[in-house]
Amino acid sequence: MKQKETSLNIPLNNDFNLDDFAEDHFGTSYDTPLRPDAFELDDKQKIEIIESHFREIMTTLGLDLTDDSLKGTPARVAKMYVKEIFSGLNPANKPVARLFENKYNYQEMLVEKDITFYSNCEHHFVPIIGKAHVAYISSGKVIGLSKINRIVQYFAKRPQVQERLTVQIANELKKALKTEDVGVVIDATHLCVSSRGIGDTNSSTGTANFSGRFNEEKVRSEFLNYINAR
Repeated sequence: MKQKETSLNIPLNNDFNLDDFAEDHFGTSYDTPLRPDAFELDDKQKIEIIESHFREIMTTLGLDLTDDSLKGTPARVAKMYVKEIFSGLNPANKPVARLFENKYNYQEMLVEKDITFYSNCEHHFVPIIGKAHVAYISSGKVIGLSKINRIVQYFAKRPQVQERLTVQIANELKKALKTEDVGVVIDATHLCVSSRGIGDTNSSTGTANFSGRFNEEKVRSEFLNYINAR
């Protein structure tokens, strides 16, 4: 039987408080929207095409691309898009999660908190800057700590919405660790809110995904207390 999974979207204050969490189930797909032919072009071809289009954008904005400071910008942006900030779109870059036996028979939760990530809002292509907090309870296997960070970074490096990012991280960890006992909380600042539009520089957005034993109040509270501890 599939265990219950809870996804939450919450405004965050200074601390994560269980009482601040309200149920909010999302109806949209948690898969990144990709065309069937998304991987027909290799990275080199993508960089060349993006460079051409970005040069056109800059020209349309009235910038002088003969200037020494600007003439290399289209190529730099194209390479950055493909190789860096959107590299998580390429499944070839997906981290391999090697598992190890839980030789210490550690039965409590393991928490990896304050994982800094940089993503980009898929609505305006401006940065999302945040921290992910991840916890799991071993079903007999453990994963290297660096791999947790790499999983977070892989899914962050693509055009995102925070709700989807939270669930993608949780689902990948459940799959890799072969356990339903996973919790993920994300606190992030969206530059589409702070640098444009309403221009609110003080707010942040919180999302969470709990499954398995993390739906138990005691276990969930323990996780949130770990996050709050400094």
